[in-house]
Amino acid sequence: MKIIISIALLVILLPTISYAEDAHKHERHVKASGVEALSPNLRNLLSEEMKAIQEGMMSIIPAYISGNWREIETTAGKIKSSYILKQSLTESQRKELHSILPAEFIEKDQRFHYLAGMLEHAALSKKPELINFYFSEMNKSCIGCHAVFATHKFPALKPAKKDAHSH
Repeated sequence: MKIIISIALLVILLPTISYAEDAHKHERHVKASGVEALSPNLRNLLSEEMKAIQEGMMSIIPAYISGNWREIETTAGKIKSSYILKQSLTESQRKELHSILPAEFIEKDQRFHYLAGMLEHAALSKKPELINFYFSEMNKSCIGCHAVFATHKFPALKPAKKDAHSH
């Protein structure tokens, strides 16, 4: 008798379980935008790019404090030219990037790579104050982009919600 009741409950509840799963999948799909909406392969390439940029940025600090302008110039040149994305993207992935990512993302990315080019030039010119300035601007650029497009990964960068009643 218990088996019959269990089967009956399963038959009755199965559609609601399925509906809940479908609703959850739909909710995730609706929420996905920007970077989260990219195909897994493209997200992986972008992630590899971000890791390479992070490693490059981290290598600039000891190079800067030791006056190794050539290393900074080389690293900044690699960042300016993109480590992975420009080298690895297929034409369809390029189209996907431009069709899914908002114009603001592309603008922020272009600005970041422009700053890397300026850092490269400052290092070539052996100008420590300009190297520091452009490195700082690149860091601000990273944070600005992450605060808009990657709060799912960096929740601490989410803008604080303002109280509707504050003046």
